[in-house]
Amino acid sequence: MGVQGFQDYIEKHCPSAVVPVELQKLARGSLVGGGRQRPPQTPLRLLIDADNCLHRLYGGFYTDWVSGGQWNHMLGYLAALAKACFNGNIELFVFFNGALEKARLHEWVKRQGNERQTAQQIVSHVQNKGTPPPKVWFLPPVCMAHCIRLALIRFHIKVAQSIEDHHQEVIAFCREKGFHGLVAYDSDYALCNIPYYFSAHALKLSRNGKSLTTSQYLMHEVAKQLDLNPNRFPIFAALLGNHILPDEDLASFHWSLLGPEHPLASLKVRAHQLVLPPCDVVIKAVADYVRNIQDTTDLDAIAKDVFQHSQSRTDDKVTRFKRAVAYYSATNKPILNKTCASSGSQAADVKGNQTSNPQIPCLLSMPTRNHMDITTPPLPPVAPEVLRVAEHRHKKGLMYPYIFHVLTKGEIKIAVSIEDEANKDLPPAALLYRPVRQYVYGVLFSLAESRKKTERLAFRKNRLPPEFSPVIIKEWAAYKGKSPQTPELVEALAFREWTCPNLKKLWLGKAVEDKNRRMRAFLACMRSDTPAMLNPTNVPTHLMVLCCVLRYMVQWPGVRILRRQELDAFLAQALSPKLYEPDQLQELKIENLDPRGIQLSALFMSGVDMALFANDACGQPIPWEHCCPWMYFDGKLFQTKLIKASREKVPLIDLCDGQAEQAAKVEKMRQSILEGLNFSRQNHPLPFPPPPAMPFYPASMYPRHFGPVPPPQGRGRGFAGVQPIPSQGGKLEIAGTVVGHWAGSRRGRGGRGPFPLQVVSVGGPARG
Repeated sequence: MGVQGFQDYIEKHCPSAVVPVELQKLARGSLVGGGRQRPPQTPLRLLIDADNCLHRLYGGFYTDWVSGGQWNHMLGYLAALAKACFNGNIELFVFFNGALEKARLHEWVKRQGNERQTAQQIVSHVQNKGTPPPKVWFLPPVCMAHCIRLALIRFHIKVAQSIEDHHQEVIAFCREKGFHGLVAYDSDYALCNIPYYFSAHALKLSRNGKSLTTSQYLMHEVAKQLDLNPNRFPIFAALLGNHILPDEDLASFHWSLLGPEHPLASLKVRAHQLVLPPCDVVIKAVADYVRNIQDTTDLDAIAKDVFQHSQSRTDDKVTRFKRAVAYYSATNKPILNKTCASSGSQAADVKGNQTSNPQIPCLLSMPTRNHMDITTPPLPPVAPEVLRVAEHRHKKGLMYPYIFHVLTKGEIKIAVSIEDEANKDLPPAALLYRPVRQYVYGVLFSLAESRKKTERLAFRKNRLPPEFSPVIIKEWAAYKGKSPQTPELVEALAFREWTCPNLKKLWLGKAVEDKNRRMRAFLACMRSDTPAMLNPTNVPTHLMVLCCVLRYMVQWPGVRILRRQELDAFLAQALSPKLYEPDQLQELKIENLDPRGIQLSALFMSGVDMALFANDACGQPIPWEHCCPWMYFDGKLFQTKLIKASREKVPLIDLCDGQAEQAAKVEKMRQSILEGLNFSRQNHPLPFPPPPAMPFYPASMYPRHFGPVPPPQGRGRGFAGVQPIPSQGGKLEIAGTVVGHWAGSRRGRGGRGPFPLQVVSVGGPARG
């Protein structure tokens, strides 16, 4: 656990350093941390690290998180929190983790492995007992961070998003902007000189909404109990083990500190596997060691002593030790140098640009362990104006973080969701929505327009069209048959039936036609490019994301996902007045949770997550207010509707609580979702088979935002603006790595829409 166990150590072993506080009383006082004076009438300004506080901002560990999220309950909690802070003269600023943080990748890999195990425990518990899992298994509902971010913006609570190194940026922001304290739960913050450091895990709002309490950490008390001068904390943190120098590399050193006579020494090697000493034992031993270091400036001498028994990679460990000390020393500096964002073509310069300040190590330049990473071709250049907009909106928390990651790094990390790995009926979310991401990547790199220009140029010069080098994005994910230790290489795709404009025009264009193109690009990414989706009579604006995600799920060409009654349950809960009555829903009792419903909710919210990604990438054709899931989904309400529809087999009118008007709306929305999809057995309520080709509609069908749509004049060939892959094309993968491509002839005029690229995989992960 290394340095990350230090926060828990404080809670368990330093009780005098953990003091309960009421923030409103603190706001009424004039002294704030470290003797800093605050003018009497100015608010108490607190910075919250959302990464540590998501479960508290969501409203706590109440039991129904497992059903996919109760978003209106969360909205009500955040409204009460905003009101309590306003009345208590407290100003909150919430900082979200928007950094890719390749330097912490091995930490992320470990966390994903643990969360994947937790997901299986949750599924097993629901299957066996039919009750919500215990709160210690809390796994954030998919898309929770983005939902909280949008809700905070709604309540005028300021937000920001990190861009390179989350911890360093939070600390620097806290100091530079003059915040009085930091609300978080992370050892990296405990080891830096923050004037007031509060617990994110203990943050609680009273039921009447008047009292906001938490715990304050008195780090001088911690230092006193460890008998360690705080100026030695950087070396202390480096020797505990961290994201730069993992505790596995320090295991021999830690065991040597305990000595052969220690009661735990017999555990050093068990079953030929490396065993690490308990964290609290290591912390005390390392504190004793650091206290007795004669010269803390001679890092070479310290490293020589620490790694004297090292049998491999000694030089690398010494280098990492020095970097770790520099990193934790930098957290005590008042100002962190800004890092310039670099596009794909500039990414190679990042390392060189960072060397201007040797005191702050460049974590991006630190090599990821060789067995984990894979080299990919350079990314296409991105227009400087686009990068400026992306960086600005990313930092302000106004844009989905994947976008900046893709444009500048060419890779993303996909978090674990609740999935039953023994269930063959439902695909992993990472695979289900990969085609959405592929077309979004194509939009972000203006693939269609750049290739069309190249083809035109070749035609004018009487040359054959050139072979286009693929744009490859690395996706880090963990799901059935796929370890998070290596990325999957995913190719960006372009729409075929129309040329999507370049990203600059898509984002910055102000003409009506530009707005229409944004909407068209979004719908094409979601495989929902039909007139009915643009008709507000059938699909209200605030339900467009819901309908697009459900239509996408219905069309999945692999395993069958949504049954008719399940589709009706999604639609009925979205139109139910109970959706906006979170207090009533809290009182609602569900006798026996539906395990399939739990997984369908997770798949649906993963789709919402990808829809938010696509919407932001396409220039936000749908206003963010209409994208938020509290407008159309509640996990607990969905469970009740699904149980009625699947177990009790109630008719649609009963599913809509006897409301004929509501049932009629469900019928209209279902028809809109299924428009253009032919099913072989229409009257059968079992799973929908894979769809044939969808109709393609000309650009003239796209009116202004959500205006009425005239009936189509005709239908063409192809799949709703999505480019089919040539039928004989394919690629060869070895252990998940693409090592060869082959092209094929274009499909004939009778082609029936897209087929997945043929993949020959050798030694790679199993495919859905």
